Amino acid sequence: LRETGTAVTSEGALVMEVAEPGDDKEVPPLLLEKSGGGYLYGTSDLATIQERVERFRAQEILYVVDKRQALHFTQVFRAARKAGIAGPQVRMVHVGFGTMNGPDGKPFKTREGGVMRLADLVQLVETKAREKMKEAGVAQDLSAEEQDDVARNVGMATLKFADLSNHRESDYVFDLDKFTRFEGKTGPYLLYTAVRIKSILRNAQQKNLSGGPILPPSDQERGLILLLGSIPDVLSSTREGLTPNYLCDFAYSLAQEFNRFYRDCHILSEPDREKQASWISLVSVVLRELELILKIPRIRIPEQI
Repeated sequence: LRETGTAVTSEGALVMEVAEPGDDKEVPPLLLEKSGGGYLYGTSDLATIQERVERFRAQEILYVVDKRQALHFTQVFRAARKAGIAGPQVRMVHVGFGTMNGPDGKPFKTREGGVMRLADLVQLVETKAREKMKEAGVAQDLSAEEQDDVARNVGMATLKFADLSNHRESDYVFDLDKFTRFEGKTGPYLLYTAVRIKSILRNAQQKNLSGGPILPPSDQERGLILLLGSIPDVLSSTREGLTPNYLCDFAYSLAQEFNRFYRDCHILSEPDREKQASWISLVSVVLRELELILKIPRIRIPEQI
């Protein structure tokens, strides 16, 4: 960069000018080397982009980093373009995210006031999940080993869904008591719904009941079927905007709509065999879509709760 004149010396430091005429706020030069000879994040970020483009032929590079680093990435991306390190065919995006805050509205910390380690947070959530399971009478007839497995699944569903269901740039309060509930817009609620469907399908199999063609919907099924048909648009919007909260919103709406349907349609006791077979096929599709959505953030659905 120094040899090509792309980087210049300013007050003893090596910098790249990255401001552009249309900027509505000041974009300072990217500092590559301090006057004392030390390198900075911008220097290693540029070198990393170069390696990704040359070695891995990267066409898209996503940086999932705190939204407060937006200016830094504006500088780095502009510098990479200006230096010819990343051509116009390479898409570089800062996928900024907000902070997870405690009840005081400040970034989540330990009781001692230190930074919360992820392993400690996972343990905290799993412990709370066990408490909620006991309160709700969930998984109490399972072995201790099976209860531990369910608690891990519920804990990870709690943590991942709570984080991803908010728009990624929004700061939010991590309410452990609220997010571990088995009702409302939570990860455990989605798991409970999926497990309920699995139970229905197991019972149907035990009764030698099978699915059949899905019949033209009545008022009871219409909302559920229309929602099922929208998943391609949801996946596309999620990918295009890099906004997993769209996926979470859809999963919650699907779970709600299924539970409304299940309340009104008693699948296993329905006397009309053709309608019953249609409903079994319909709920099988609901389960497949829930499994697909939850698989994306690696949320595992247990066999029973």
